[in-house]
Amino acid sequence: MVVPAAAQWGSFDSEFDEEKKPWSEIEARLPAYPRTENLLRFEGGVASGNRFYIDAPSLSVGEDGVVRYTMMVRAGNVTNVSFEGIRCATGEQKLYAVGRSDGKWTRARDPAWRGIAYRELNRPQWNLFKEFYCVDRREPVPLTLKGILEALTRESQRLR
Repeated sequence: MVVPAAAQWGSFDSEFDEEKKPWSEIEARLPAYPRTENLLRFEGGVASGNRFYIDAPSLSVGEDGVVRYTMMVRAGNVTNVSFEGIRCATGEQKLYAVGRSDGKWTRARDPAWRGIAYRELNRPQWNLFKEFYCVDRREPVPLTLKGILEALTRESQRLR
């Protein structure tokens, strides 16, 4: 028996429903507090005297397309630690938590997604977005975790 082609096909709309599904963020889990031996240095802005690092074990690429990471910024004797996310599809960043001096996390006051603009204030996030996490301009998806770690390791070795 020959089945008509139309009977073999799904409905026209259902073929495109995947594109219509709203984006949903997965629940972020706080990583362990960073350890010095796991830090990968990257260029966070040439005008800054600060040193910027990513904690390698904290890096993840979620099913939601978000790259989550712990960043450490050293400015002289002061160290700031934050747990953040970057969404390649929209060019946005989110601050989830801030590190305390006792090695614990505090929830960010306003953990909302914000656009990443090329400004000195958020140059580290801009550099991570453009140079390490979301480098393929044709696809709004992050690199693989392996690709990100390899790129950051090369950068860290270059800055030694």
